[in-house]
Amino acid sequence: MRRTRILTAVLALAAGLLAGTPPALAADSTAKVSLAADTYTWKNARIDGGGFVPGIVFNRSEKNLAYARTDIGGAYRWQESSRTWTPLLDSVGWDDWGHTGVVSLASDSVDPNKVYAAVGTYTNGWDPKNGAVMRSSNRGASWQKADLPFKLGGNMPGRGMGERLAVDPNKNSVLYLGAPSGKGLWRSTDSGVSWSQVANFPNVGNYQQDPSDTSGYASDNQGVVWVTFDESTGTSGNATRAIYVGVADLRNSVYRSTDAGATWTRLAGQPTGYLAHKGVLDAAGGYLYLSYSDKGGPYDGGKGQVWRYATATGIWTNISPVAEADTYYGFSGLTVDRQKPGTVMATAYSSWWPDTQIFRSTDNGATWTKAWDYSSYPNRANRYTMDVSSSPWLTWGANPSPPEQSPKLGWMTESLEIDPFNSNRMMYGTGATLYGTENLTNWDSGGQFTIKPMVQGLEETAVNDLASPPSGAPLLSALGDVGGFRHTDLTKVPSMMFTSPNFTTTTSLDFAETNANTVVRVGNLDSGPHIAFSTDNGANWFAGSDPSGVSGGGTVAAASDGSRFVWSPDGTGVQYTTGFGSSWSASSGLPAGAIVESDRVDAKTFYGFKSGKFYVSTDGGATFTASAATGLPSGDSVRFKALPGVKGDVWLAGGATDGAYGLWHSTDSGASWTKLSNVDQADAIGFGKAATGASYQTLYTSAKIGGVRGIFRSTDKGATWARINDDAHQWGWTGAAITGDPRVYGRVYVSTNGRGVIYGDTSDTSGGGGTDPTDPTDPTDPTPTGACAVTYKITNQWSGGFQADVQLSNTGSSAWTGWSLGWAFPNSQTISQSWNAESTQSGSTVTAKNVGWNANVAAGSSVSFGFTGSWSGTNGKPTAFKLGDQTCTVA
Repeated sequence: MRRTRILTAVLALAAGLLAGTPPALAADSTAKVSLAADTYTWKNARIDGGGFVPGIVFNRSEKNLAYARTDIGGAYRWQESSRTWTPLLDSVGWDDWGHTGVVSLASDSVDPNKVYAAVGTYTNGWDPKNGAVMRSSNRGASWQKADLPFKLGGNMPGRGMGERLAVDPNKNSVLYLGAPSGKGLWRSTDSGVSWSQVANFPNVGNYQQDPSDTSGYASDNQGVVWVTFDESTGTSGNATRAIYVGVADLRNSVYRSTDAGATWTRLAGQPTGYLAHKGVLDAAGGYLYLSYSDKGGPYDGGKGQVWRYATATGIWTNISPVAEADTYYGFSGLTVDRQKPGTVMATAYSSWWPDTQIFRSTDNGATWTKAWDYSSYPNRANRYTMDVSSSPWLTWGANPSPPEQSPKLGWMTESLEIDPFNSNRMMYGTGATLYGTENLTNWDSGGQFTIKPMVQGLEETAVNDLASPPSGAPLLSALGDVGGFRHTDLTKVPSMMFTSPNFTTTTSLDFAETNANTVVRVGNLDSGPHIAFSTDNGANWFAGSDPSGVSGGGTVAAASDGSRFVWSPDGTGVQYTTGFGSSWSASSGLPAGAIVESDRVDAKTFYGFKSGKFYVSTDGGATFTASAATGLPSGDSVRFKALPGVKGDVWLAGGATDGAYGLWHSTDSGASWTKLSNVDQADAIGFGKAATGASYQTLYTSAKIGGVRGIFRSTDKGATWARINDDAHQWGWTGAAITGDPRVYGRVYVSTNGRGVIYGDTSDTSGGGGTDPTDPTDPTDPTPTGACAVTYKITNQWSGGFQADVQLSNTGSSAWTGWSLGWAFPNSQTISQSWNAESTQSGSTVTAKNVGWNANVAAGSSVSFGFTGSWSGTNGKPTAFKLGDQTCTVA
């Protein structure tokens, strides 16, 4: 499903973040930045799919060469050996973020090394740049670009129609492109290097999804929507004479040229009242097949037909699989079997309930069979079986009543292709994944064919927020359309997205820093609650209650100990609660729509930001007070985070090109701020495990530093920066969220708007590794002196397991520059995992040592850490703790 993805990046962009293409800022003379610090390896946290696949293109002259396009997540090439997809547009940079939306693909059948992509995400002002045609002579490994004088709409209404871009199968230097927005038909005669409008093409289209839409999104003229060549009307090296073109016009949908594009005429006798979503030509049979819908899709469509046009005689035949009166959907997906002329298939793309439908004919459309039918309503008889074991979340955790089934065959099924070399292989795209089968012809023999996801490597989620807790799962994500996932293994597809409830889009999530089992998320849902809680690190969820007026997720923050929450939802003002949201109270002093975060040490301190002002609450979110600090970004394109382990340490990134823009740091809970002079622009900030010998956690940011846009890392509190990505790994817009991993030095998780969650690992294996805390020769072993106090608290206990928090206080008069706390368990308990400390255990004796960022503890201050462990029989608390040789007071 893709409704919500429209605004994923646009909300920030519309606020002025990328309102234009400003001249590059001069590098700060004080900036210290390395552009090649070390080598990073970049991968996806596997989800497999997660978005709309509106186009699949097989090369007609080389086996196993196929491409897929997505609406916001780039293009992919099929790898037959691994049966995976390879991303092709990761090199698209920040300024060209709209070029990750692919409105059409074309694979050259004369020279299979050549592939073309028409790119651009929005035709209205949401995308500041015009579209382009990308061309590659090495199957998408690298690209050259021809900029166009108009915009293209990879994520606009009508994006499932096509293909708009086509290569002449006889003279491959000639290409055609159908444009939206009344820009007409365009042609290149030099293999895509330059383009000019076909001046005599008679119809630029006139169909608008919603003419009253003032944003320009639904009111755009969907234009010229597909181009198809009849290869039988040309010879090698000479331009194909017969070309068919589809136009978004309910009365005039199909045009033809019989003189290689010199002149054009409307095809006589064509059906009216419909848009031709696809036009697929079977030259061997002499037919042009057309799938029609009364709407442009991909969501809408209430009536449809399928027609066949005889290219030699001009005879039109209505070959609709069902009578028009029985349709409540339009037709779009359309394909023919190149090995078996006369075999044609079509999809009911807008049949949302109870399921999509796929139709198949082996006699040129004279008769049809369905992928499923009713045996006795509401029971269904399916010609297929579905195996989603590789992507089990595709069931959505649903248990529907017949005639619905889980998993569904699909929805938004606008792409459908039979492999031109293999009649048994078919692929089709849905709003959530790409499915395929390799025993399709079982359909014709009365057997069942098997449908499986064929989507590995194609990652297409839009990321709104990320979290990497110090314990439990390494990654929690907030995503558009599919809600979000808990990754316990980054290399494996999670079994299910967040459920109970299933948000259509999760807008924000947070965990309690010292109690990582407590997690909260908020999001959008057409009907139901907008907040959910977990007490087991996001494995299971339960819904909270909504305050009156809530219409969307907004942002949410969890207290450091999980005892309370502050929520800034859409539709009403900021709210706070103790416990798990059974009742809410209005916060005072903080404007509605503010961004909220929590201090990661003080459970009663929360922060907010709105319209240039930073706010602080010290009473658990009940009241907020505006900071007197000035000079922060005036708009709301801001993201900020508090540093774990240090009270009042806050970093803020954001701004706009027409005002304050950069990275700010506060060490006094936002009372005052220091702007980093060596950061030109910054849009997201996150923290990860400190480097070896570093006294501060590693910083990660999506930023512009030294005049260069990229993903940057600092191991010295922002004094110096290293760019850790490269020009081949840019992923368009990465401004929504970024976080390091508190357990793995150098690991960073990066949000994208359509390429899923990217994570990077450094080749610097020594960084952050530290020395062995149990090694008596370790020169970094701390030996603090002075009085100390310890509070040991069991925060959660279950059969065989427990979680505990430890607070270590410096009650002496001198600061510690490192600490090592020891104790003995009274009942042979065993620590299984710890956070905010490095723990070792020998028998019943435990040693917990500081990590790099929380080594310094001032007199009168404290530090906290926690762990999970196992127990049996009795789970008694330790009665004695030692800091070096000093015995601590036990509170």
